[in-house]
Amino acid sequence: MDGPSRSVEDVFKDYKSRRAGLIKALTTDVREFYRQCDPEKENLCLYGYPNESWEVNLPSEEVPPELPEPVLGINFSRDGMLEEDWLKLVAVHSDSWLIALAFYFGLRFGFDKNDRRRLFNMINGLPSIYEVVSGKKEAQEVSSVTNNGNSKNKRENITRATREQVSQDDVDEEEEGDDVDEHKDALCGACGMNNTSDQFWICCDICERWFHGKCVKITPAKAQHIKQYKCPGCSNKKARAQF
Repeated sequence: MDGPSRSVEDVFKDYKSRRAGLIKALTTDVREFYRQCDPEKENLCLYGYPNESWEVNLPSEEVPPELPEPVLGINFSRDGMLEEDWLKLVAVHSDSWLIALAFYFGLRFGFDKNDRRRLFNMINGLPSIYEVVSGKKEAQEVSSVTNNGNSKNKRENITRATREQVSQDDVDEEEEGDDVDEHKDALCGACGMNNTSDQFWICCDICERWFHGKCVKITPAKAQHIKQYKCPGCSNKKARAQF
């Protein structure tokens, strides 16, 4: 974000990229994130970066820091509460940090009232990290689809058809259109985005949330051999139950 002048779009792009990295830490990379947040270590923070990566690290040693810092000590409460609740708490603090960072850049680049309002509206147009991690946003989307007359059986049939798709060329336009309609309003449970165009999706058979194949590292070819797909979150719940 260096430079003499930046636009609202530049700051929003930075926000989205950092947000994507934090969502990865709290969903698809959650086991590694959990491991790195060792309560025996010093105050740790969760950072999201403009290249959509994340890092657990110590806070800046600068006083005051160059940029607003994430909340300190997220590792200390890791073993003191349910993992699901802990992840939600980290998600809330991550949302707060991203907004603080975005408006810090806005002020630094001289945004006026209208620019700040436009930036907030763009940010508010995306689901929060908390909504993605807790599944609240996805639950609302599924409810909306159901109220529009799409039954669970239809969802399961479309899911099976999607998994049997090895390439877009193997499915005729009508089946492809039905598949897009089913998740056109849904948000990916990993990255929190929609982006339905020309992307492979897969639905979890446990929580019925949709995911971009690339976000959960499932290709159409791999999906063809999966009888029951469990998303990273549902797989982790089973693993935690065995601890």
